[in-house]
Amino acid sequence: FYRAAHSTHMTTLDRFKLDDLLIFNTTNLDPLTETYNLQFYLDYLSTWPEYFEVAKSCEGHVMGYAMGKSEGEGDLWHGHVTAVTVAPEFRRQGLAKCLMSSLEETTAKSYNGYFVDLFVRSSNKVAIGMYERMGYSVYRTVLKYYSDNDEDAYDMRKAMPRDPEGKSCVPLKEPITPDELEW
Repeated sequence: FYRAAHSTHMTTLDRFKLDDLLIFNTTNLDPLTETYNLQFYLDYLSTWPEYFEVAKSCEGHVMGYAMGKSEGEGDLWHGHVTAVTVAPEFRRQGLAKCLMSSLEETTAKSYNGYFVDLFVRSSNKVAIGMYERMGYSVYRTVLKYYSDNDEDAYDMRKAMPRDPEGKSCVPLKEPITPDELEW
């Protein structure tokens, strides 16, 4: 069990299960949360189940979830955060940090990745600040990454124990375009 800071809600973190797809929709109502088609979630759930976690209240309500994957080759082998979201009524209680920590632990211990990365809208200052407080930094800018409004993304990274000097996170000076992404 995990008790979120400054909350009376008891939270349980668990592996995301197929049934959770039927009850997590309200968590995705935030306009900054990417919502994918059913097949996308099923692919992640079947390929990287250890990277797909859900946080539930003691009443069984989905409070948030994180999904990710492992990818890359050589010294670019890493964990990728595909989505982390917390329902608005459960925000600012440390739940996103808990979900991210679990994903980082999976990357470090199960996959021995060099870093964890994620993409965030350049306008999402709240999320950027949260990730920076968790130790992430902007590695590069991806121009017009988001197709809904041609918004840029920041590719943020955090080095894992396999990269003690943080070489995988040294920022690039020039932005790139989505077609230049490695993975």
